[in-house]
Amino acid sequence: MTESAGPYTAHPRIMVLGVQPGTPPFRIVEIDGEVIGEAKAITDVLLAAAAFGITVHDLDDPDVVRWVGGDKHTWTPRR
Repeated sequence: MTESAGPYTAHPRIMVLGVQPGTPPFRIVEIDGEVIGEAKAITDVLLAAAAFGITVHDLDDPDVVRWVGGDKHTWTPRR
């Protein structure tokens, strides 16, 4: 009999945190646990990843990117 360790939780190198209010609104990006800057659009996340040598083929892959407080289409604060 095999036992499961519980639900699978990805630990991706890239984490995009929830939307912060601003003009324009932005999301904080972490790579390898370090805050590396702000993203105002998906392209900013891809550029940050490339700067750290990370090639992103699928922004929906939880092994690559973790989106906190929304998905890749969430770029305005919740009301």
